[in-house]
Amino acid sequence: MRHLGTYIIIALVALLASCTKDENKSDPNKPSNIEIKYVSSTDNSGNVSFTVTATNAASYEFDFGNGVYQTSTTGTVTYKYPVAGVYTVKVTAKSSTGSVTTQSAQVNVSASETLVWSDEFEKAGAPDPGNWGYDLGNNNGWGNNELEYYTNSSNNVIVADGKLKITLKKEAMAGFNYTSSRLLSKGKFNFKYGRVEFKAKLPSGRGTWPALWALGSNVDTTPWPACGEIDIMEHVGNQQNKIFSTLHYPGHSGGNGVSQTVMNPTASTEFHVYSLEWTDKQLKFAVDGVVYHTFANDASTPFNANFFLIMNVAMGGNFGGEVDPSITSATMEVEYVRVYR
Repeated sequence: MRHLGTYIIIALVALLASCTKDENKSDPNKPSNIEIKYVSSTDNSGNVSFTVTATNAASYEFDFGNGVYQTSTTGTVTYKYPVAGVYTVKVTAKSSTGSVTTQSAQVNVSASETLVWSDEFEKAGAPDPGNWGYDLGNNNGWGNNELEYYTNSSNNVIVADGKLKITLKKEAMAGFNYTSSRLLSKGKFNFKYGRVEFKAKLPSGRGTWPALWALGSNVDTTPWPACGEIDIMEHVGNQQNKIFSTLHYPGHSGGNGVSQTVMNPTASTEFHVYSLEWTDKQLKFAVDGVVYHTFANDASTPFNANFFLIMNVAMGGNFGGEVDPSITSATMEVEYVRVYR
């Protein structure tokens, strides 16, 4: 059974008292007669199907009310909400000449998942110490011959403008030519199964190697690769816009990991959601909700125990490869990290 909600809004052009010229006011192509329809599933899937029409509209931008955006030329989209609730959805209709009209609607969503942990990076300054610790130093290149020295300095990691910013810098420290940061939730948040989302914009440049990943919480007693490693997102500047997701475990270490890739043309210019959906039966990796890698899980793998999260930007090494010596800094920005179950 489905609940149909229809919102019909007629956009009226009004004269505005302003000292500046309203470029849209006299534009005959300004979108009008916006009609927003949605069908919200009642099967707890979180799926909502939208159909939006407007006179003179060439495209539509959807703000789903939870920090996720999507553009459509047809006005017809389906979005899966991870958490139940009432969301204010804003739709901006844009004409071929650039004039816009925005309208909103309240959408009721039923979904079975619950947000169990998150960091929205809203408080400026150092990352929340209740959520994140650090790996420091180089540790013999972290097994990958990496060139950076990890610090907890504000020069390398800071929360600003509602985002976590991890910055690789070309600077000498402890015998290494680059500094960066590697944050981990070890001992602060560990989890087994669920869905993880990172919304991030990635650095570019030859040698850069940002990663969003998870490691088995028993790594101190069950050394890698037996503890298991889940690489939710890796990107190397030498293969710009190619997104990797990889699993490492016994028999699949180093370059023998179980991996898939997908191209993301705006990986370094726009924010995208990199996610993992993890059960005892499978692990599914997606970019902006589109699954591109599915791994069959069973009792023989280490992916049935607690893991913790890691975020870092490395330089060079076995995977990062050749380094552009002209790079002086490169930043990965993370808008949020969320874990649902």
